[in-house]
Amino acid sequence: MIIGVAVVLVIIVIILVIYNIKISQKIQKFKNINQKITNLQVVQDFMNAIGETSSVDEKIKKINNILIEKYEIKYSTIVVFNGAEYEIKASNVDERHWESLKSLQDVDMFKDSIQTATPKYVTVNSESERLPYQKMEFGRAKSAIFFPLYIDNVYIGYWILESGTPHDFDNVDITVLEVIKDNIVSVLKTVVHQKTLESIVRTDLFTGLYSEEYLYGEGKKIIDQYTISTMCMFKIVNIEEINEKYCRELGNEVIKEISKYVQDNISEDYIFVRYMGPKFVIAFSGVDTEGVAGFINDIKDHIEQMKISLPEETTNYTTQEPSEKSVDMAKQVVTPIINVALSSYYKGTGLEEVLKKLEEYLDNADKNESDITNI
Repeated sequence: MIIGVAVVLVIIVIILVIYNIKISQKIQKFKNINQKITNLQVVQDFMNAIGETSSVDEKIKKINNILIEKYEIKYSTIVVFNGAEYEIKASNVDERHWESLKSLQDVDMFKDSIQTATPKYVTVNSESERLPYQKMEFGRAKSAIFFPLYIDNVYIGYWILESGTPHDFDNVDITVLEVIKDNIVSVLKTVVHQKTLESIVRTDLFTGLYSEEYLYGEGKKIIDQYTISTMCMFKIVNIEEINEKYCRELGNEVIKEISKYVQDNISEDYIFVRYMGPKFVIAFSGVDTEGVAGFINDIKDHIEQMKISLPEETTNYTTQEPSEKSVDMAKQVVTPIINVALSSYYKGTGLEEVLKKLEEYLDNADKNESDITNI
């Protein structure tokens, strides 16, 4: 009788153990699925942040905030080497601690991590201790994970997670954090091209207009506030003739006068840049091609009625004893001729492709063509 009861109890225990194991497996499976869903959501949030009309620095800060919120991270700091020095791109740590945070590449405990491209976990055992890299801090961080960041095997900086609790990352899944780190690198790799464009934008010497690069950085933020816009490119088709028949100074004056006229007559809501040489671009944000037709006609008619000459005060041509040629040049009057091409641009598509198409049309058009063409 007792043996029978014991056998039954053993069987019940075995069944319960098996049941608990299966429940545990299901819970772990659920956690893994939930983690994957979270990771996918984070990746989607990353992509949304990249696509937003904001600067590179603002995008990186938003990405860091996404990490802190989604993974409930206490402190998260992204540090990038800009070619001259290390700078904190994003952090929720008080700025008074930034000096130490952007110098971690010089800390011995992290040098090996950088050389081997592997994460480094550090912690203390009690509240009275502090992490070795903290020079003037005592109560903020008690554990940290350091991730070196690489783009195409080139070291570019690091991401460091910190907690105010000792051993807080003991049981953290490093593989999940590695995935997050890879996503951070992907974002940095993507936005580095935008940062390059933002840094090389220049102002044209003769016109005071922004250069072509402005369109792909700050300009695109404005244009992409609308679903559809019109890109207008025009070319001064007789500029070479003016330069060769008269002089380059007169050609420069033509460019300056046309630029000034368009600038004075265009709305502040639109973007006007000197694209390249005798080509200019007007971006009509939020307006379709039919909406700009009348304005472009008026602009073209006025430009082709302009009478442009060198200013009397031009030094090269107003000497006390002017040569015969300088007198002739000072009296010359020219009228510019322009060829215009329009195209629609849709938010989310390739702006550079639209502009390339317009440029190819104008460059391959007949030299005598002076029209307004909708491509």
